[in-house]
Amino acid sequence: MLLDEIAQRMAPLVPYTEVLAGLEMGGIPVVTALGRHTGLPCAFVRKQAKPYGTCRLAEGAEVAGRQVLVVEDVVTSGGQIVLSTADLRGLGAQVREALCVIDREQGGADALAAEGIRLVSLLTAGDLRAAAA
Repeated sequence: MLLDEIAQRMAPLVPYTEVLAGLEMGGIPVVTALGRHTGLPCAFVRKQAKPYGTCRLAEGAEVAGRQVLVVEDVVTSGGQIVLSTADLRGLGAQVREALCVIDREQGGADALAAEGIRLVSLLTAGDLRAAAA
């Protein structure tokens, strides 16, 4: 129920995109719920392709030639989004933005901006501190 409410609140933050891409592991449940609220197709992005099965880095919706929004649960340094975005771009995806539930405000937005990725967040660490006060 909480995940559904989070996705409902994130849906208006989704910029124009053709595919939602959830990052392993925390982004997978978020992107699944968000896909239900937006009607957009989802891809599930591994940290690295497995050497068996489909051997794909991104499972689900096709990303090549499409505008893709990277979805994550929590962003700290932004490192995994940077790495996964490079992989997605290598597959032909167009990635300009990332959306997260919580931005811990520890440099992630700046690291992403340096790679041409704008970070949008539902909540920030500052929001959580203010709510707890």
